[in-house]
Amino acid sequence: MIYKFLPLILFCIFSFKPLNTADVKRNVILNTDPKLVAANTKATLETKCKTFYTTIDANNLSLPKFDSFFAAFQGYEQLKAQGKITNEILTVIDFSLSSKEERMWVIDMKSQKVILKSLVAHGRNSGVEFATNFSNENESFKSSLGFYVTGEVYQGKHGMSLRLDGMEYGINDNARNRAVVIHGADYVSKKLANTQGYIGRSQGCPAVPYEIHKQLIETIKEKSCIFIYHPSRNYTVKSKLVS
Repeated sequence: MIYKFLPLILFCIFSFKPLNTADVKRNVILNTDPKLVAANTKATLETKCKTFYTTIDANNLSLPKFDSFFAAFQGYEQLKAQGKITNEILTVIDFSLSSKEERMWVIDMKSQKVILKSLVAHGRNSGVEFATNFSNENESFKSSLGFYVTGEVYQGKHGMSLRLDGMEYGINDNARNRAVVIHGADYVSKKLANTQGYIGRSQGCPAVPYEIHKQLIETIKEKSCIFIYHPSRNYTVKSKLVS
């Protein structure tokens, strides 16, 4: 009776396509090469970020540049996945911009809307109009780049203030020891920027105008994410949250 099944057996044998060794090898490389895996992951995340970015409601303000937002988006997604963010607000500070510009954006990531845009100071030893030098060291009076999670609210010498915890070892993890916090400052003003060409500078804190500091703190307190951006090669080489 086997002759009845012979045509079927022959069909199966001749229709079977042997594995191409080159294809198998290529797939193995694509799935195991760390650089290629990282590149594919970044490309996927960038596509997700672009879709998100194009749907943000700027609320008659503006959006941060895509480069700064994409960097912020990468770290935000990781910190949220790790359970370190519970307040889904992302604050992006772009220190590649002049201190005369409103270079801080507060974005509600759930409603995908810009809540607030403001001036923000950098450290006095980071630069004058532009911030170019950064440090994680005590008494450096410089800003630190990277990702922060907001801590507790307290009353300090500047009034209502908000503690910050740096999330990146060797980059900003010394923020709490350095007392790098969100606070109001009268030297962060458009009037001063117009008079002298730059706003006042802090001892390393991302200080904001007094007229918005309480609103800002109430919005971003309780474990939201802050990202301080600068296209510094030194930062991207060290960071584990931005690729």
